[in-house]
Amino acid sequence: MRIARRAILSFSKLKSEESPAKFSRFAKGQQHLIETIENGVKNLDRSLPTVWIHASSLGEFGISRPIIKALKEKYGCNIVMTFFSPTGYEAVSKNHPDIDCVFYLPFDTSKNAKRFLDAVQPDCAVFMVSEYWHTYLYQLKKRGIPTFLVSAVIRDDSAFFKWYGDLYRKSISYFKQVFVLDKRSKENLLKLNITNAVVNGDPLFDNVRVVASTPWKDELVERFKGDRKIFLAGSIHNDEDLEMISHLVNTHKDIRFIIVPHETRKETLRNIESAIEGNVKFYTECEKDTDFTDTQVLVIDFVGALAYLYRYATWAYVGGGFTKLLHSIIEPAVYGMPVAFGPNIHRKAIAREMIDLGIGKSVSTFPELDAWFRSLKQSPEKLKEISDLAADYVIKNTGSTPRVVAKIGEVLCSKN
Repeated sequence: MRIARRAILSFSKLKSEESPAKFSRFAKGQQHLIETIENGVKNLDRSLPTVWIHASSLGEFGISRPIIKALKEKYGCNIVMTFFSPTGYEAVSKNHPDIDCVFYLPFDTSKNAKRFLDAVQPDCAVFMVSEYWHTYLYQLKKRGIPTFLVSAVIRDDSAFFKWYGDLYRKSISYFKQVFVLDKRSKENLLKLNITNAVVNGDPLFDNVRVVASTPWKDELVERFKGDRKIFLAGSIHNDEDLEMISHLVNTHKDIRFIIVPHETRKETLRNIESAIEGNVKFYTECEKDTDFTDTQVLVIDFVGALAYLYRYATWAYVGGGFTKLLHSIIEPAVYGMPVAFGPNIHRKAIAREMIDLGIGKSVSTFPELDAWFRSLKQSPEKLKEISDLAADYVIKNTGSTPRVVAKIGEVLCSKN
């Protein structure tokens, strides 16, 4: 029965990945994974404490990034990072100076969990957002390894309160501390007799401020932009997103667009190119002397630069809002720009807050998106107002990272 439940959890997550190509990459990454991890951690400096951080994908990694940076600077510890999704693993494994080892998370079985923990030997573990891998959490608790959950949201209709939620309820009870995003989540955990929750806010706000203040430039993008304003469509996720953005591109031929798809499969890139009437160029096919004179759209056909690319834009659309997977709308907001996104936001507190402030706009149809864009296109006064509101909103929500790091630091210091 326990194995069956673990399988249900694992395959429900795999189903949420949606793309067969992504599943294929995930399956390939699981091959001989435990042996890869056992070999990969051999060079860790065992005189230093080790922190294991797990995130589902690249979005959740954004939340952990300021935590990782602060832990590395303050404690000089080993950071072992794991991902469930290829999107996160592939982007971070290529280059991240603050992380010592990056792996996929092996399947949630007793054998895998034991071998993983034997190899990594973490002094503590940090899980991001909604990662409730029961066997890993059980083994961590059994071994006395303090484990933290960061940026959790416990809703009234969540699995914890369902008839099938026994495994979820047991899993969350294994955490030493649960950092939740809002008061309602803490109240819901109290209903489950979980008394170690702290309302802390979202480290993602700290991360976007770090990214925005980091010196970064791209000469090719700067040449494409020139002296024009840019509309950036980030994390374009599915057909609905593409339909909205392609209509906007084809309607506003006087505006240059940067499109950053969530996935860079050939089929995805072909669909983007075929949906757009104007001249399209792909970043990886451009040279340093490429002529962008007649180019309306630049497609970023690689992963990992989106949070930095927003600095070149004046308006933004963020994908995933026609599914349950709306991507980060704080990343463009930190640069002081208005942000549009799809309508599936009833569980997205940040989206609702940004709409109330006038920073964000939920759109269900192209006419809605077009009307929103036209109202801002020639309105520098409105853009200045939104910029001020966005900057104030981000600043008011920063500061959660130090509290998380302090709690982890208590564990690390007690090990010395």
